Amino acid sequence: MRKLARCVAFATALLIADALACLAARSQSPPTIVEFENPLASPRPLQGYLRRTHGARPSPAIVLLHGCAGDWGRLDQRWGKQNSAWGYVTLTVDSFGPRGIKQACGGMPVDLAFDAYRALNFLVQQPFVDPSRVAAMGFSLGGWLALTSVERGIVEQISPNKFRAAIAFYPPCLGFKDNMTVPTLILIGERDDWTPAGECRNMVDGRDDWGISRRKGDGIPVRLVVYPDAFHGFDVSSLQTPIEYRGHHLEFNQAAADRSIEAVREFLDATIGGKEQAK
Repeated sequence: MRKLARCVAFATALLIADALACLAARSQSPPTIVEFENPLASPRPLQGYLRRTHGARPSPAIVLLHGCAGDWGRLDQRWGKQNSAWGYVTLTVDSFGPRGIKQACGGMPVDLAFDAYRALNFLVQQPFVDPSRVAAMGFSLGGWLALTSVERGIVEQISPNKFRAAIAFYPPCLGFKDNMTVPTLILIGERDDWTPAGECRNMVDGRDDWGISRRKGDGIPVRLVVYPDAFHGFDVSSLQTPIEYRGHHLEFNQAAADRSIEAVREFLDATIGGKEQAK
């Protein structure tokens, strides 16, 4: 009888898990392409993949910012889909297509720094978005954009709309003062040879760096998570076969990717998601 009871309990748990998975899937909409503000010197508006939720009330939202190689479609599949399953409206920005550029690993247009706010300004006008609960989330160059969007300075100050939180995957931390205006999470690999973890440690610890004078405690504390044995692009499953790109090592790391998903969900829940909704 005990064995039968355990089997019944196990089967029930599986059914509940399947039901929750189905509900999560149904709560998502397929992405649609939307257009918003024109960047400077471009006749074409920015575009992005928008994923909506089906909640009765306005939902929190996330602006996703791609890296210097572009590939916004894969970013939407990797993180837009995941964030949407958690109940967040997600807008994955294409910063390159409207500007007619393929990549920006050797340098970027100056006004690219304002793309996160262009996306934010679009989202806050949507009736299905809670304008007080929007986060910026970026990867590599996009991580730099996310940090730039929330560090106290001209980019953050120029917009009347504000981000509530920021997440940066393997960003270049050199040049930031750690003067963030909102809760910020940085996730990076210990073995990253493109955007070194040491530079992010210096920033978070308030240590001076190349041409940068810092003072710990000037801004809202940044949470830094460093994954051992992880390289640049550790969350990109297409990098299961490592590559060398522009002299840097890129490689997927399953353990780091799994832990980063948990860290992101916990951070979002604490800043713009479930815990905030309960208050």
